[in-house]
Amino acid sequence: MKILVLEDNERLLKLISTSLEKEGFIVDCFDNGDEALEALENGYKCFILDINVPSIDGITILEYIRMNHKDVPVLIISSNHDLEKIEKSYKMGCDDYIKKPFYIFELIQKVTKLCSPTSNKFLLTDECLYDIKEHKLYINGDEVELTKKEILFLELFALNLHHVASYDEIINYVWEGEETNLTNIRAMIKRLRKKLPTESITIVKGMGYSLSKNARYI
Repeated sequence: MKILVLEDNERLLKLISTSLEKEGFIVDCFDNGDEALEALENGYKCFILDINVPSIDGITILEYIRMNHKDVPVLIISSNHDLEKIEKSYKMGCDDYIKKPFYIFELIQKVTKLCSPTSNKFLLTDECLYDIKEHKLYINGDEVELTKKEILFLELFALNLHHVASYDEIINYVWEGEETNLTNIRAMIKRLRKKLPTESITIVKGMGYSLSKNARYI
């Protein structure tokens, strides 16, 4: 699962990033609001925003997020004297906040609660298991090698196994906002299907793709 972290303290940013990656998250780090704003459409499933950062502050970034991503969790980082800004953040739709200074395990717990799926593993079929935390696919207990894009495609469904992923979602999340076309998307999914049991991925006409109706968390 991809998380965007906006924090201008270099040491704290590295600590947050390293700690989240150990928990299995994919983390993109930014130390100023301009760069974070440009990256918002890259398919993140969670945002961690410091309020006081250079160029564009975290509250303004939160406003942009809520204009286009109403259901994506947002955790605000704040200092003790930001009470008015914290109140404003809640009014604008942040899900939780954490005050500086904080213990890193406290942040990890909040992120896990907000952003993690109900289980770290799901079955596409009885013999085909995907481990979200480890980013690994197993068929009959044997690991199947996946490309980065194949991993990201499967993880589009981590929070909701029966979600229908549109082409726009696939471009933003799997291609991370880079320009592509339907031919490339279909080619990637065709290659992934060859590695999976029959009917693990289904086409929803006019909408996009979904996993098999038999997919389930374990």
